[in-house]
Amino acid sequence: MEQTKKQRQVGTLIQHEFSTILQSEGAFLYGVDPLVTVTNVKMSSDLGIAYIYVSVYNVPYKQEVVKELWENLSYLRGQLGKRIRKQVRRIPMLKFFIDDTLDEVEHIDNLFSKIHSEKNTQNRSMKEAMEARKKLEELNNDEEE
Repeated sequence: MEQTKKQRQVGTLIQHEFSTILQSEGAFLYGVDPLVTVTNVKMSSDLGIAYIYVSVYNVPYKQEVVKELWENLSYLRGQLGKRIRKQVRRIPMLKFFIDDTLDEVEHIDNLFSKIHSEKNTQNRSMKEAMEARKKLEELNNDEEE
């Protein structure tokens, strides 16, 4: 369902502020290696729940990073509340999800690259076969003369 203007406004506000919180305090929550970005925030119709989508880079254990966010939920919600309490009536509950969109795009790009390289190999093989056939025909024509 399409988000209303108010839902988009609150979602954008939360995305900006929550990103700032993760930049300043993320290393204390999940370490310095993971790079965590907030890719999207969708709001429930009553603005009571913020669905926060995060991308996690530089580590293979993405789910562990999200688990750390869940374990520190009350702290993160409190930090968010300090930043947005003057702009919203109530601080929404937070729900975290991994955004695998970029991973899927990378996977699809790899598939296309593989198809492209296979096609180039086939084209080279076809070209070599055509050249060999042409040389064979030239040899046959020379023998007939």
